[in-house]
Amino acid sequence: MHPQLPQASHARRRPPVRVWLQPFLIGLVIVSAFVSCYIGLQRDPQPHRLPVAVAGPRLASQVQAALGDAIDVRPTGSSDQARDAVRHRDVVAALGAERHGKDLSLDVASANGVSTTTAVKAIVTAYAHGAGRHVTVSDVVPLDRYDSRGLAGFYVSFGVTLSGFVLAQNVLGLSKLLHLRHRFTLVTVFSAASGLVAAAIAGPVLGAVPAPYLPLAFVLALLAAAAAFTTKLLGTYFGPVGVPMATLLLLTVGNSTSGATVGPDLLPGVARSVSALLPPGAAVRAVADVSYFDGAHVLAPLATLTLWAVGAALLLAARTHRAAQDALPTAGSAVSSA
Repeated sequence: MHPQLPQASHARRRPPVRVWLQPFLIGLVIVSAFVSCYIGLQRDPQPHRLPVAVAGPRLASQVQAALGDAIDVRPTGSSDQARDAVRHRDVVAALGAERHGKDLSLDVASANGVSTTTAVKAIVTAYAHGAGRHVTVSDVVPLDRYDSRGLAGFYVSFGVTLSGFVLAQNVLGLSKLLHLRHRFTLVTVFSAASGLVAAAIAGPVLGAVPAPYLPLAFVLALLAAAAAFTTKLLGTYFGPVGVPMATLLLLTVGNSTSGATVGPDLLPGVARSVSALLPPGAAVRAVADVSYFDGAHVLAPLATLTLWAVGAALLLAARTHRAAQDALPTAGSAVSSA
């Protein structure tokens, strides 16, 4: 009696093209961005105004004229002042002349990263060779023995970012089950726990990150909060597309431009500009500062992490409050109609 019923039922079960196309395109965008960022940024790193302290005005002018924009010469009055600038992370290297004036001494900090240290040594060695001078290299801020490649700070930051990202994905699914303050409490407590656990493993347990335990845990807790609240914010405002957006922002662009695998002064212009502004890049800088440089420049990355965490939390609270206010007239109208 109803010959067309099976066909109609089959048509109703057929999903729209958008259901198939959206995850397909999102996956392609993420894999393209990931490969482009991680491989593209590392295939031809070029030094750009590497800050180098040079002792003596004569040597400073000679080096600047010979090397141009590859380094940013910071003249100092003595080799000791130049070396102190390296130890305080004001510069990546210090160059001075030996007592007899012909040979050069180069002080570097491998704690700034292998790529940065390798680049500045290559540049200065090439200059010395062209000038017919010999250069002696000393590492005044060496890496920890269990972090010979200087990547422990990157890996612990990556892991904490990933944990905050995953937590936020789960919290997005609990929006109808947990009140906003309960979700905020969950994210905050988890962020503190994530920082404490990650700092304990990377520091006292494995001995790869020589930072004091509590400062390191504080940095990582801020990073976890920044990643979690930012992911939750994007998921709340943009729906299903929000989580892939957080993947691109935090796990792809943020980690690839963090300055750990490729030093920030070796990144292309755009990547160099955003490096310190995203949570992973800020965290990598903060971990290195508290590990090797006595926290000399840790306030800026801490401020960046705090702004991401607190800013995202406030925007989430505002969105939830506005949604609740919009729902009140609808509820009132329903009562009046009844």
